[in-house]
Amino acid sequence: MFKITHKDKSTKARVGKIITPHGEVNTPVFFPVATLGSVKTLSSEDLNACGAEGILSNAYHLYLRPAEAVIYKAGGLHKFMNWPKVILTDSGGYQVFSLAQLVKLKKDGVEFQSHIDGYKHFLRPEDVVFFQKNILGSDIIMPLDECVKYPSSREYVIESLELTNSWALRSKLKFDELLNLSGDTGQILFGIVQGGTYKDLRAKSVEELLKIGFGGYALGGISVGEPQDLMYEIMDYVLSLLPESSPHYVMGVGTPLDILEGVTTSADIFDCVMPTRNGRNGTAFTKYGKLVIRNARFADDFSVIEEGCGCLSCHGGYTRSYIRHLINSYEILGLRLVSLHNVYFYVKLMRDIRAAIKAQRFEVFKKEFKTDYCSQAQ
Repeated sequence: MFKITHKDKSTKARVGKIITPHGEVNTPVFFPVATLGSVKTLSSEDLNACGAEGILSNAYHLYLRPAEAVIYKAGGLHKFMNWPKVILTDSGGYQVFSLAQLVKLKKDGVEFQSHIDGYKHFLRPEDVVFFQKNILGSDIIMPLDECVKYPSSREYVIESLELTNSWALRSKLKFDELLNLSGDTGQILFGIVQGGTYKDLRAKSVEELLKIGFGGYALGGISVGEPQDLMYEIMDYVLSLLPESSPHYVMGVGTPLDILEGVTTSADIFDCVMPTRNGRNGTAFTKYGKLVIRNARFADDFSVIEEGCGCLSCHGGYTRSYIRHLINSYEILGLRLVSLHNVYFYVKLMRDIRAAIKAQRFEVFKKEFKTDYCSQAQ
């Protein structure tokens, strides 16, 4: 399922492969976010052209629309969205607590009203696993958990962690039951480490998850408003407690610099809305920092977003001036061209990171990248 092929001698960075029902994933890897089965403005063909090896979708949103029946009739999410590669689905726990109305946490599950139509739903951890495994056909599955806000009191985090860990056990039991019924499909259930910013609670969470036993482990509850230094500290601490032989997933991270820090501490999987969200705001990621293309200074700049870039936008010759014109004219093509570039940038960053680790020059690469990236932010 997961094999480490190269290790950096100076850090905990590593290169590996995750074997899934829809192909191999080379790690460290970045999954563009396709919340509703779509990476905003981009087609599956676009993602393939960018070199994306997988995407992340959200079970909460897909459960509400188009709903189970439609995706089941389509033959699963891969066929529904015409995506042949890996799909990781988040349980939607974060969205339940951040988007839904009148949320009631219960021992058995969570009761909430849809943010779309106000209809009341009740989801158990078992329901969430069944939906991802048997309806969506996800390659990598996340159990239902509660992602606590920052800051949260120790008392609240203790109570939340007890509930999350009990849901983790029930999720694993359901997953195993479904495996026994259908046979081993190669799908992977991850455990999610919670515990807020309290290291002893994080350690307790890891201990409980290891007793249950999962195919991989995710770090949840970071990048939720805490200071960057604290996020890095928690990331380093938690990943050091996880089995080296399992894939490590840092949820919702992040910026290129955050990713480099994560890789340094043995993270294998990343996801974030940043490439496409920034793209829709007219901001491009480049080797020399972010480029706010909608700014007036690019009105007559006829160079491409980034010279030497192989993305469809840059390679196709679309200029900063033209893209700025599209964005300021509210033309969707402008958002699409920047999003294309940004996804390509993130995928290439991961490819370059893997090459640097293999060549035993990751620390040099990291230092050079940070120097360039922080030098000319525009």
